[in-house]
Amino acid sequence: MKKQFLSITLIAALTLGTTGTTTALATPHSSQVQQAPSTDKKVVKKIDVDKIYKNIEYLSQTPRVAGTDSEYKAVQFIKKQFNSYGYEADIEEFNFLSYTDPNLVKLSVAGIDGEIQANHLTYSVNGNLSGEVVYAGLGTKEELEETDVKGKIALIQRGSLTFAEKVLNAAEKGAAGVILFNNADGELNGTLGGVNDKYIPSVTITKKDGEALLEKLNAGAKLTASLKIEGAYSGEKTSYNVVATKKATKNIKAKKSDIIYITGHHDSVAGAPGANDDASGTSVTLELARVLKNLPTDTEIRFVTFGAEENGLLGSKHYVDNLSDDDIKRTLANFNLDMVGSRDAGDLVILTNDGEMNLVTELAQASSARLNGEPTPYGQGGRSDHVSFAEAGIPAALFIHSPSEPWYHTPDDTIDKISKEKLQDVAEIVGTAVYDQAKIETEKPDLNHKKGKKVKVPHLFDEKEFK
Repeated sequence: MKKQFLSITLIAALTLGTTGTTTALATPHSSQVQQAPSTDKKVVKKIDVDKIYKNIEYLSQTPRVAGTDSEYKAVQFIKKQFNSYGYEADIEEFNFLSYTDPNLVKLSVAGIDGEIQANHLTYSVNGNLSGEVVYAGLGTKEELEETDVKGKIALIQRGSLTFAEKVLNAAEKGAAGVILFNNADGELNGTLGGVNDKYIPSVTITKKDGEALLEKLNAGAKLTASLKIEGAYSGEKTSYNVVATKKATKNIKAKKSDIIYITGHHDSVAGAPGANDDASGTSVTLELARVLKNLPTDTEIRFVTFGAEENGLLGSKHYVDNLSDDDIKRTLANFNLDMVGSRDAGDLVILTNDGEMNLVTELAQASSARLNGEPTPYGQGGRSDHVSFAEAGIPAALFIHSPSEPWYHTPDDTIDKISKEKLQDVAEIVGTAVYDQAKIETEKPDLNHKKGKKVKVPHLFDEKEFK
């Protein structure tokens, strides 16, 4: 995922759970599904969660970094799946400036036994330097104004700002390098969002290691660090979008039909198999394409998996930028699925770029109320491909679980962490919501339901790929 972000806190009335814990998910009660409208049943009974799971399993065998052979292999698989459902899927190529990971990242601090395990941030620059370590808090402009970092290595904690903002703030004050430490257990992975000649060499370390350095600094110790990054490179590469279109049923409308999008992104970050992020959203998109293929609709439904989302929503930006004015005008909604299957994430939320209700949230809340007895809460959130649609004036929303799982953007984002119950729930909510709008009917869907709570979502992806 990717995007500028939001500030937020949980409304006490809604318990979303905490990172690293498994929270209860409101799943459809059989009696509620049995009492649901017949149009809902047409969708629900066709969903095969085992097919979703198997597609995730295939896609998450290796990381699918944009512009690599593994992404291209995934794209061919996705196209093959669409075609097997009766579509004529298209692959859309686009070029982008890509980053090659360094082959060496090394950090040592005098007075600390052994090397400290360090990771790079995507778009980190090469460097070989040493200098005094100084603590600069969260790396805000205000904190750096009060800290002498010139020629030194700034120790900065994760949180509040994007990684890029922290690094640029430190660089602006003359820092030679940056060490970012996590604010939660586990490794810290992320991106600086793109190439920038103002970046300085930067690495990430664990919360434990960062707090150990901070403890020594607070005790009055003077620490000198040596930091080396080698082999990082930026250059042009090719990524892909995969598009399958279900045309409106023939002879229903003389004029061009409306359009609804169901989307996800198929790429992952380096080192992460990306089972949840976002083989889950891609695989639910594939399954809904299969389920809806032969159901009569007076609306065109386009299913798209995007590439290079983790590089800054590049695939969706390219796609939306190349839509005709007529296509944009005819598009009713974008249902974007990102990270929809982790057993260790919180509950399902629906996020819009501006935090306001739109057709997507209205349809999805109505369907979740029918299926689960209560509407899924909504809030504000960016950093995924729905933003590209929203910025074009198209009603769009992201379906995701909050808070995100502790395995986010790590090698542990694997198939064994995927919950079939969550996949089923999202597929049912989105599938019935889309069909409720797209089905052949003279009347509009009944959206007269109890509106769900609006939530302020805690930093779901505190610094995802292109912040």
